[in-house]
Order: sequence, then C-alpha cells, then structure tokens
Amino acid sequence: MIPFDLRSPETGEPLKADTPHSLREAPSGARWPVIDGIPYLRTNRADLVEQTLKLLDAGEADLALEGLLADQDDWWTGPPADPLDLHELVRERDRRSLRDAVRLLGWGRVGDYFLHRWTDPTFLAGLTLLEAHWNDPVCVFEFACGIGHYLREFQTRGIKVAGADVVFAKLWVARHWVVGKPAQLVCFDANSPHWPIPGAPIDLVVCNDAFYFLDRKAEVLECLRQNAGDDGWLAVSHIHNSDRPGFSAGRAVSAAEIDELFPDGLVYDDADLTRSLVERRAPAPRKPQDLADCEAFSVVAGPGMRPAPRPVIDGITVPRPGRTLRLNPLYVAEGADRYTIRWPSERYEAEYAAQATYPVTFTGPDSFDWQGELEAPEADRVRDRTYVDLPERW
Repeated sequence: MIPFDLRSPETGEPLKADTPHSLREAPSGARWPVIDGIPYLRTNRADLVEQTLKLLDAGEADLALEGLLADQDDWWTGPPADPLDLHELVRERDRRSLRDAVRLLGWGRVGDYFLHRWTDPTFLAGLTLLEAHWNDPVCVFEFACGIGHYLREFQTRGIKVAGADVVFAKLWVARHWVVGKPAQLVCFDANSPHWPIPGAPIDLVVCNDAFYFLDRKAEVLECLRQNAGDDGWLAVSHIHNSDRPGFSAGRAVSAAEIDELFPDGLVYDDADLTRSLVERRAPAPRKPQDLADCEAFSVVAGPGMRPAPRPVIDGITVPRPGRTLRLNPLYVAEGADRYTIRWPSERYEAEYAAQATYPVTFTGPDSFDWQGELEAPEADRVRDRTYVDLPERW
C-alpha cells in the first residue's frame, strides 16, 4: 500500500486515524468517515458526512455504506439508485458478481462501459500509451480511477497502486470485485479547496478518460505533477477534443489548450494508439496543431517519462502468462464454438464499433490458458481482445 499523507480537503490539515471507521483533523477536530479502508473526503456533502459518521459510531456500518453508495458525481443524469437494491447489494456483496453490482447500483449505460472497459478501444489506447513509455514504476497513482481497470493491470505486475475517484461507489466496487485490499483508495472531489494527497511518493500518475471533465484543469494538473515529483511522469489519455463532437459530457479541450497545458508533453492521437497495439509498432507523437481533427488526445509528460516511444509488443498491453483468458463477453453464441458480437446498446456501438480491435464474428473455444507466447497462433486474438483477462467474479 502507498502511504498517503492524507490532508483535510477543506483546511489542508493532516488527517489521523480517530477510530477504525474515521479520520480526524487537528486542530478543528472535524471527522471524516472511512468504510472498507476508503476515506470519504468529499466537500459539499456535510449532511452525508455527518449522517455516515453517526451510523458508523452507532455500529450501523451497512446502513452507513448504503448511504455512501447512493452518492453520485455532479455529471450524473440518471435516476437515483433504488434503496432496496442497495440494501440487497450490501447484504449479498460476497456472493454477487460485478454484473450484479453494476445493475443493483443503477448505473445504466455507465455500467455497460464499466463492464466492457477491458476490451474497449480507449482503454487499449491508454495501455498502449503506458507501454510505449514504460520505465518499470514501483508506485502508481490513478486519478479518477473508476472501478480500477488500470489499477488491476498494474497489480498483476507487482506494482503498488493507489486510486482516487469522486464517486465512493466506484471505489467500493473496485475494492470488492477488481483490486482487493492491497490498493489504497481515496474518495475526494478535484474541486476541493485543498488537494488531500499532497507529496505522495509516486513514480507514475495516470488519468484516463476523465481529464476533460475537470473544471480547473491547470490547477489539478499541477497537483498531479506534484504527486509525480521530480522523477515521476504522467500519462493522461483519451482527452476529448472540443473541435470534434463526441458522445460524452464534460469540458473537452482544443489542440491549442493541450499545447498550453502540456508544454513538455508528447501528444498522440488516441485512435492511433489503439492501432499501434494491433499492429505491434511504436505509436507516433504529433504536434498538437497537427491533431486538430482527432477525436481525443493522449499525452505523456514529466521528467521521468521515457523520451521516445518504443514498439508495443510485450508489455502491459499483454496479459501476464499463466492467466486463464475468457472470450470477450460482447460475444454471444450462435452455435458450437461460433460467436457474434452483440453490443450492449446503440450508443456503445456508435461510439466503439468503428474502432473495435476484435472481429465481429469468431469461431473458437470460450476460454484458454495463456502462456505468454507472443508468436503463438492465439497471440493476435489476445492482443485484439477477442480473449480478455477478466476479474474472477466478473
């Protein structure tokens, strides 16, 4: 676990363990709840913090948890989670699958993206960006980590990981279905008056498919640079281009803004990163002004980054040997060992079908044991995510 020096998001004062389920700041004495080892440090949630602490102090941990699981970010437009569904999920969490959790949390189309993120082209673009500049980090922090897709990839390589997100439920799902107990997870809002994790000893800071949501991009980026320190580096992928209409909400940025935010950065077309993975080549960085028409940008920056991209062949884009790989769950059976892609929604298909790396139809077994042989006949099907390394309780 990475030893974060946690600070109050309101005052910047150090936070110390007060009880097994709370942190206290000095000198004010203000308290913040902790559930399943995840500190809840969201500002503008005073009533929820108070109610959660009251329930935790009274020994009603499950009821406190249900309250935090109902909390969403400010971009959420769906209906609130059904309290009865949350109660069922908390009671049955050790017996339910990730698919059950997503359904009971009421995440709708967002849940579709989380369940299939291991195979979507933007996730693969982020892995390609990392592999092209990989320098064997020991500690990795992911900002806006969601349910921990990238954190799991780092963990399988023996790396210490930490993640933060504004939605507690996503971190809780990461804890129980994706990354387990070793990961350090913290819930806070990037718009807080104070950054709750200053000076963390991080080699690599990652942010994927979230940077464009931020209001104070320059300020948050400076905090992330401080987390990376004098020797670390940043990988920020899938930043939506404001000059290209897209599917997601948020505050996209232009090529000129990318140039201003990352003067030391190497900038990529997100789609080219995905193609680089399948083609086993090094991705090509471009000048931001030459990428004005791309759908999304990806950037590496910082003193610790590898100065030139290397071919994407045998690193974090490929599962570790000894893993049992399962058929991409987007496939549905149409006969003995014959499968066809069925998209979870029209929106998902419209966003990802054109860039998908896996074939529309496939004939073969529904799983196999991967030995890591990159020239084996099945290696291309591993690379393009026809087969995927899913969590055990997917």
